[in-house]
Amino acid sequence: MHMHRAKYVPMGGPDGGDGGRGGHVYMSVNYNYWTLLHLRYERHVFAGHGGNGGANGSTGADGDDRYIDVPCGTVVYDAETGEYICDVTTDGEVVMLLKGGRGGMGNKHFATATNQAPRFAQPGEPMVERTVILELKLLADVGLVGFPNAGKSTLLSALSSARPKIAGYPFTTMEPSLGIVSYRDGQSFVMADIPGIIEGASEGRGLGLRFLRHIERNSLLLFMVPGDTDDIRHEYEILLGELRNFNPELLDKQRILAITKDDLLDEELRQMLSDDLPDDLPHVFISAVTGDGLSQLKNLLWTAMNSESNKLAAITQQERIVHRNKDINTFRQELLDEGEDEEIEILDDDAIEDVDELDDFIYDENGES
Repeated sequence: MHMHRAKYVPMGGPDGGDGGRGGHVYMSVNYNYWTLLHLRYERHVFAGHGGNGGANGSTGADGDDRYIDVPCGTVVYDAETGEYICDVTTDGEVVMLLKGGRGGMGNKHFATATNQAPRFAQPGEPMVERTVILELKLLADVGLVGFPNAGKSTLLSALSSARPKIAGYPFTTMEPSLGIVSYRDGQSFVMADIPGIIEGASEGRGLGLRFLRHIERNSLLLFMVPGDTDDIRHEYEILLGELRNFNPELLDKQRILAITKDDLLDEELRQMLSDDLPDDLPHVFISAVTGDGLSQLKNLLWTAMNSESNKLAAITQQERIVHRNKDINTFRQELLDEGEDEEIEILDDDAIEDVDELDDFIYDENGES
């Protein structure tokens, strides 16, 4: 709010300008980032306040916008309700998380024939704060699904230069691993190994629930069951059931079954096992130790990934990808288990909070801003 004062301008009247808008808060995808570790010690992000309006109808400066750099595959949830907000998958993609509030109108807007010197101005929209959860889901072409000790890490190390931990006890893999698998003519695809799934993983048992979300990003699922298992089909159906319980959308992805430890099987046993498998499920016998079947497996994976049906599914999935809302109680327990006690909090300084407050005015009997 301001009154015009000039030496040769009697009764200058109101000339207070409008306030500037508050800063926006954006999330920006940066392919140089692979994790969310850089946000671990920057839990609070503040956008700038809008500037005050000035004399001669000058509009205040807009608040500084803030950009939060995240890797591809980041998903955002509301920390209060667990509701899914958005996800970003393309380098350079920018999403507005919070919009800056409008600046208030200066007193020059309120001059009338009966009130030619209004000594009040409209305040800007108040700040609003929001707490969100940022979750990273790995982007890979092929996701490995199997029970502990099914040979997933061994296969990844045999097909790529990745060196995941390999041992003879369950849950050797404690975090997801990515490997680039070379194919013909310089072509390649990305394969993701996640910790083993056990029965009941969709209900929180074992490590499966924490890492099942990474499978949602894969265009193709490679199920792995050891050849010395008593009932291969039964184990496959258990794995399929866990994915169905976690997210039914996962069943729409193409699936291939790899029967590992082929070096322990003979031709008669392979034929008997093949007859017991579903007819519509492509399968291959492999041995990561001897290398048997690995070339056939890569051919099968490449053909499935580049099939017309899979390309069409990938296009439609980008338009209709479905994310489950997050169970906040489960998430808080995960934070406690990992030694965390805070979430990332994003604050916007001038975003709208209550439209009714737009009718409140600032009064100054002295006519000063």
